[in-house]
Amino acid sequence: MLVQGVVMEGGVFVALIVLQLLGVSQAAAGERFSFIVPYLQENLYLMMVMSGIFGALRVIGAIGVLRNRLWGLVLALANCVITLALMIFLLPAGIVDGVLAGGALILLLQGWLGSAPILPKPAGQRP
Repeated sequence: MLVQGVVMEGGVFVALIVLQLLGVSQAAAGERFSFIVPYLQENLYLMMVMSGIFGALRVIGAIGVLRNRLWGLVLALANCVITLALMIFLLPAGIVDGVLAGGALILLLQGWLGSAPILPKPAGQRP
């Protein structure tokens, strides 16, 4: 979560700042990046701002998990689920997002639930 938030999401936001400082138009920047949904392609700079917000939330959730806070776990789980739901719209970059968010989701759930069974063992059954 932390690496994805800083490198992948935060890096895109930093790239937006650099592109703005260099005076690169959104149309010119869009020639280097492609998304499956034309609306996202046409609003690339807004997508990059959204990436910065998402990255900040991802980093805050990761810090909460590292500090053993339940709110951090809930925020991190929400980030993973939302990322997995939206990754289809962000293809091809969404593939990497999905792999990282899916892996983080599995690790978060394992850490939270451990080896707890889905159903308790019936009474009278040997362990």
